[in-house]
Amino acid sequence: MSLYLDHNATARVRPQAIAAMTRTMENVGNPSSIHAAGRTARAVMEQARADVGALIAAPESTVIFTSGGTEANAIALESAVAAGARRLIVSAIEHDSIRETAGILGVEVEVLPVDSHGVADLVWLGERLTRWDAVDGKPFVALMLANNETGVIQPVAEASAIVRAADGWLHVDAIQAAGKIAMDSRALGADTLSISAHKLGGPQGVGALTFGPRATLSRRQHGGGQERGRRGGTENLPGIAGFGAAAAEALAGLAGYGAQATWRDAAAARLKASGGVVMGEGAPRLPNTLCIATPGFTSDLQVMGLDLAQVMISAGSACSSGKVKASPVLTAMGQGVLSACVIRVSGGWDTTEADWNTFADVWLEAHARHSQRRMRKSA
Repeated sequence: MSLYLDHNATARVRPQAIAAMTRTMENVGNPSSIHAAGRTARAVMEQARADVGALIAAPESTVIFTSGGTEANAIALESAVAAGARRLIVSAIEHDSIRETAGILGVEVEVLPVDSHGVADLVWLGERLTRWDAVDGKPFVALMLANNETGVIQPVAEASAIVRAADGWLHVDAIQAAGKIAMDSRALGADTLSISAHKLGGPQGVGALTFGPRATLSRRQHGGGQERGRRGGTENLPGIAGFGAAAAEALAGLAGYGAQATWRDAAAARLKASGGVVMGEGAPRLPNTLCIATPGFTSDLQVMGLDLAQVMISAGSACSSGKVKASPVLTAMGQGVLSACVIRVSGGWDTTEADWNTFADVWLEAHARHSQRRMRKSA
């Protein structure tokens, strides 16, 4: 039987989400229609909006559904530029959907550095914002809540205090964190915050952006007044229903999710005994994520070796699979040399202690075979 440990790429869809999507697809109705079927569809959508808002402690009136986390991030960045931002500060560990979008908007982009553990340098941020030039508009800072590769959790609330003191806009990509750790978008001080359904057991192709009173959002997609006039087009109702159901289950299961940290650390200790180096080990991390490099044992060999044993992991961010390059995240941490031999193991809502033990067993077998081959070649 196969073992799936790549939930940071996409999580297994929860049965409750499948049931909610199936029910929705069995019924007809456009949420914008005023007849009975339309009102029923609208009720389904608004319940999902409330459930998603509850997961991140955001008022449901501030939740906008999107096609995914990438679009939610794009709306935030594009809105900031439309509102007058002429310079963006983006952390060195942001997802490509942040970094690449920032790079094509025709404004200056600065990089917020991180330390060797992958934690944002808030001293640098504070000093930079004290020197902000008004000609660059309101300061805009993008700092994710938890990194998708290392799982390192960022000091977002502290960063928010710095950004607000400069009358700036803080965007938080919480896509990896939502459903894995308790979070309150308002307590974090996020002016905009993005999440995605498929990272927490919902379907692919649906996400959300929540916004606070300091953010000025622009319409990104025209053609209708849906999503409070900020995103035209008939909503993906089955996907939204599944998103809401997954969010409700994720919120209910948060207390038990933290147990994975103990299971992960036990597995990591076994790999470290064979030379493994845990990325971000000195910082708070998501309980489900292990990013570990083993010098001399390349990522592709590790992934293939485990895949042959039906254990599925990743060689870093799934969004960058197939690209032979050093991880920008590890490079920013000063660990770029280890990019070629790093793997990411990520549990999910249905992962057990036995799963983490099995992963470690299979990895150690693969490492032993690799070591024997190297010894024969050097003999």
